Amino acid sequence: MERLSRRERERLRHRREILDAALELFSERGYHNVSVRDIAQKAEFSIGTIYKFFEGKEDLYRSLMLDKAEELHAQLIEALRREGDEVEKLRRFITTKCRLFRENVKIVRLYFTETRGAGFSIKAGLDQEIRKKYDECLKLVASIFRSGMEKKIFNDLSDPYRLAVALDSVCNGFIFLWLEKPEEHPLPEDPNLILDIFFKPLLLQSS
Repeated sequence: MERLSRRERERLRHRREILDAALELFSERGYHNVSVRDIAQKAEFSIGTIYKFFEGKEDLYRSLMLDKAEELHAQLIEALRREGDEVEKLRRFITTKCRLFRENVKIVRLYFTETRGAGFSIKAGLDQEIRKKYDECLKLVASIFRSGMEKKIFNDLSDPYRLAVALDSVCNGFIFLWLEKPEEHPLPEDPNLILDIFFKPLLLQSS
């Protein structure tokens, strides 16, 4: 990999500092209550510097969401592709997903509370890009179910892609409960609490 120059590293650091400042303010006040001037002050840059990196607040918000989506997506894909049997891979997927949501709760809350109420141009672009990444994960999960069926590990209960959607939905149900009422519904540290709901009727043999 080509080594970045000092100037390029500094530019990336400044971009990251701007995005971090924006996340703090958006999560505290909401998207519509934060201005580019607020972000510049928080990041300790001039407004002109902000516009060197982003076209405006909408572009900054989209970049923040897409950067984080790319980061989380890469970690989920890596978890699914790592060596292991089918059950182990699916357990690792859910464990990784719950961990990532727990570690990135600010931006997760921001996405679900603000993007749904943001302008059409933000929603359309974000939803399209994030959906592509989401679907890639689901197809990889589906391929694991398909492999497990071929090896007679799983019952052939349904189409593998539908099983992938179902498994992800079970996980999301626990995550959304946690997001709404974290004290009443803490996100389980042990993935078995989530996974056994799904795996017990699916497994043909002990795995």
